[in-house]
Amino acid sequence: MNDLIKYLLISGASICVSVVCTVLIIRRCFERRLEKFQDSVLKKQRDEVQNIYQTMRAWRHDYHNHIQSIKAMMAMGKTEEMSDYLDNLEKDLDTIDIAIRTGNVGLDAILSSKVSIARKNNIEVNCTAKVPSELKVSDVHLCAIVGNLMDNAIEACEKMKGPLEGGVPVAPRFIRVYIGLFKSQLYISVTNSTNESKRRRVSELVTSKLGEHGFGLRRIDKIAEKYAGYVNRKNEPGVFATEVMLPL
Repeated sequence: MNDLIKYLLISGASICVSVVCTVLIIRRCFERRLEKFQDSVLKKQRDEVQNIYQTMRAWRHDYHNHIQSIKAMMAMGKTEEMSDYLDNLEKDLDTIDIAIRTGNVGLDAILSSKVSIARKNNIEVNCTAKVPSELKVSDVHLCAIVGNLMDNAIEACEKMKGPLEGGVPVAPRFIRVYIGLFKSQLYISVTNSTNESKRRRVSELVTSKLGEHGFGLRRIDKIAEKYAGYVNRKNEPGVFATEVMLPL
C-alpha cells in the first residue's frame, strides 16, 4: 500500500512538473513571438520616419533647381505651366511635411508618418494631439501604443470595399485621432471606420484577430498594464474606437 501511495505521489508530481514545464515553454514561445513582433514594429516605424527625412532632404537638395525652373517660366511668361509646377510641388511637400506638432518629437514623427500613409490611401484623417513635456510613459512605449493604434485603424479602413468614384471609395473611410490631457491623465483616442455591418462584442473582436493585428492589440494592453493605465474598446456598426488612459 505504501508503495502504491509513493507511486501515485511520484506520478502526480511528475504530471505537475510536466504541466508547469509545458506552460512555461508555451509562455516563453509567446513572449519570443511578441518580442519579434515588437522588433518588427519598431523597425517599420524607424523605416517610415527615415523615409520622411530622406524625402525632405532630397526636396531641399532640389530646392535651388525648382527656383531656377520657376524663374525661367516667369521670364518666358509661362504662367499656366508655372502654376501647374507649383501645384505639383505643393502636393509633393504635403506628403512629406511633419505638420503634426504634439510637443514630443518621437510622437510627431510617428503620427506624421501614419497620417501620410493613410491619406495616400484615400483615408480622411483628423488629428488633434498635444502632450506635456514630461510623461510617466516612455517615448518608446508611447510611440508603440500610437503606432499600433494607427496601423490597426489604417488596416481596417483599407479592408473597406465598395463602389469607387474617381478611384476613391464612396463609403467614407476615416480616422479620428485625439491625444491630450483628461482628468490629470494622458488620454489617447483613435476612432476609425470599418466594414463591420453589425455590432460585435469587443472580446470577440480581440480574440478573432490573428497575426500582427492581434499582437498589436496585446502590446497596447501590456503597456497600459505596465503603467497602471486603462484601455477601452468600443465597437458599433461601421465604427471602431479605442481609448487609452495613462497616469502622468
